[in-house]
Amino acid sequence: VQLQASGGGLVRPGGSLRLSCATFGFRFDDYAIGWFRQAPGKEREFVSTITRGGGSTLYADSVKGRFTISRDNAKNRVYLQMNSLKPDDTADYFCAARPGSYSVRYQNYDYWGQGTLVTVSS
Repeated sequence: VQLQASGGGLVRPGGSLRLSCATFGFRFDDYAIGWFRQAPGKEREFVSTITRGGGSTLYADSVKGRFTISRDNAKNRVYLQMNSLKPDDTADYFCAARPGSYSVRYQNYDYWGQGTLVTVSS
């Protein structure tokens, strides 16, 4: 089982990035996918999650209205469109998978990819 997050980078405040999570080695549409982030010296925190079929999503209050999660089950990928980025969004972003229903708790996810770094700075 592998998850590979990509798409991070340096962006100015107010800018946009699109993160991608490619998955391998498991039946993708049996798994909910979540995005989490971790800033230096801080705990890992929930960002967003999407159900197996993509019909339902959840967002942290801090990103609601700015970020959009989506998935393409034909390509075994999940995306996180991030708009109106703020310096507080600076962190390593991780995608994770868990079978069945989605969850906002990172402890409930079984498989993790490596992080992709997002830096929001002028």
